[in-house]
Amino acid sequence: MPSMCGSTAVFGWRRSKVDDAALLDALSEAAREAGEAIRAVRRRGFDVAHKGDLSPVTEADHAAEQIILAALAKAAPGVPVIAEEEVAAGRIPAHDDFYFLVDPLDGTKEFVRGGDDYTVNIGLIQGGTPRLGVVLAPEQDRLFAGLVGKGAWIEGPDGERKPTRTRERGTELVAVASKSHFTANTSDYLDSVSPGCGHVSVGSSLKFCIVAEGLADIYPRLSPTSEWDTAAGHAVLLAAGGRVDGLDGQSLGYGKPTFLNRGFVATAGWSPPSIGPFMNYEGTLA
Repeated sequence: MPSMCGSTAVFGWRRSKVDDAALLDALSEAAREAGEAIRAVRRRGFDVAHKGDLSPVTEADHAAEQIILAALAKAAPGVPVIAEEEVAAGRIPAHDDFYFLVDPLDGTKEFVRGGDDYTVNIGLIQGGTPRLGVVLAPEQDRLFAGLVGKGAWIEGPDGERKPTRTRERGTELVAVASKSHFTANTSDYLDSVSPGCGHVSVGSSLKFCIVAEGLADIYPRLSPTSEWDTAAGHAVLLAAGGRVDGLDGQSLGYGKPTFLNRGFVATAGWSPPSIGPFMNYEGTLA
């Protein structure tokens, strides 16, 4: 990870200038503009390329990312942005522990297949943990936003913002899990949490939002993801009263070498069993 350029005082000054409410509005607008660009690419057709890790990438990924980068430069000038396609191109800005993480199109596989469960993701990290984030599902015209410690909300097609909150744990759990990365290990883990627990398969960071919305109780991921895959959804879920634990049972942290999450489990706020004994170490990145 590159070293930080600039003084601590400069980074601290930037933090003091952040208006969280205004920033969330700007992020929401940027996500919606990026979502429109993605849908426009889908309408006219596109080619699919593959990156070094064999994950797919399209014109839509790049178009959405450029829109978001420009919007963040205007809304929060000087705050570093670590964005998926920029990182893939070898461009990682110097940063300390205050920066944006951007996945312009999470669920590219679902996008390519014609599915509607892909998302646009923008999260702000402070001190190794999400501070705020937005997740947009363009095809569903639903935007999820959260400011940790203040609350989360959902904005639907009518533009109305409705507060959202996780639900209390019941006797029968509902799980959400990855469409592309559901493994026998994941099934075994869910059985250990709640015998016979079924799951709903959903693509992208929408899984965090489904838990945040109170429609599910747990989302385990027992194979690797990148930090930009999780930051925005993690922020929304935390703001809605949930939690996300890493392998050690502690809150999933950010700023790791190569921005890699080895695994995690998200819940509606209750403490889950450790995923460590069930980990799938041969998983591939989302």
